Amino acid sequence: MKKVTIISIFLLLASLLAACGNQAAQKEASQPAAAPTDSTDLSAEQKAYREFALDQLDQFVLKTEEFVQAVLAGDVEKAKALYAPARMYFERSEPVAEVFGDLDPRIDGRLADLEAEGKGKEEWTGYHKIEYGLWVENTTKGYEETAKQLLNDTKELRAKVETVEVTPDLMITGAVDLLNEVSTSKITGEEEVFSHTDLYDFKANIEGAEKIFEIFKPKLQEKDAALVTTLEERFNKVNELLAQYEDGKGGYISFDQLKEEDTKALSEAVDQLGEPLSQMAIVVE
Repeated sequence: MKKVTIISIFLLLASLLAACGNQAAQKEASQPAAAPTDSTDLSAEQKAYREFALDQLDQFVLKTEEFVQAVLAGDVEKAKALYAPARMYFERSEPVAEVFGDLDPRIDGRLADLEAEGKGKEEWTGYHKIEYGLWVENTTKGYEETAKQLLNDTKELRAKVETVEVTPDLMITGAVDLLNEVSTSKITGEEEVFSHTDLYDFKANIEGAEKIFEIFKPKLQEKDAALVTTLEERFNKVNELLAQYEDGKGGYISFDQLKEEDTKALSEAVDQLGEPLSQMAIVVE
């Protein structure tokens, strides 16, 4: 009986020690990761990106105005030709444009996104609605008011962007989000489902992310030169693949001409770029 009691006490102590150890481990695991400090002065980088975004949106307003005039004039072929190049300015500066949650879907909303939110076609506005008219119905008739509203929304976006506070976090998150955009909609052909001009958006998203990398590059070089080399190689890989699909006229071939192995190669190149791009956050440490 005495032997049993000693064994029982030993097992009880062992159990208590194990419980204490688990609690300590759980407490350690629940601690948030150390937040990066903001001791690094990135004001010059923030200023450079703000100027880039404003310039892109200035061009976006001008190109959208040309596009809208073509729609109002009933010139289907001219409107088709202007559609994808005009949108590239928006796609490059989307991290800033997305700050205004209501304007982004009004300008760039897809019917599939509206339907997923339980909304109807009557609430559809912006570029993609006119894309449907041009490529599916082959007309501009009935889209005049949509075009006028698109131009008004574009001008409103440009005016509001003056108030945006460009932070390092917005820039880093924005660069990664641009790649996510490519992975989730451009590489699948879902973004430009009627015109199949997805490669224009793809290229613009990559250029937008690469611009942020180029702005941070001198600071990154000081902190992690190997990361800079990796990012340069990965951006070059994606751009080399995209160059294979240029049409020789300053644009890109239709997305539906790509084969499965083509989209697979592009997708893998984007995925390989995403992970090191997210490491740009070290620039604020």
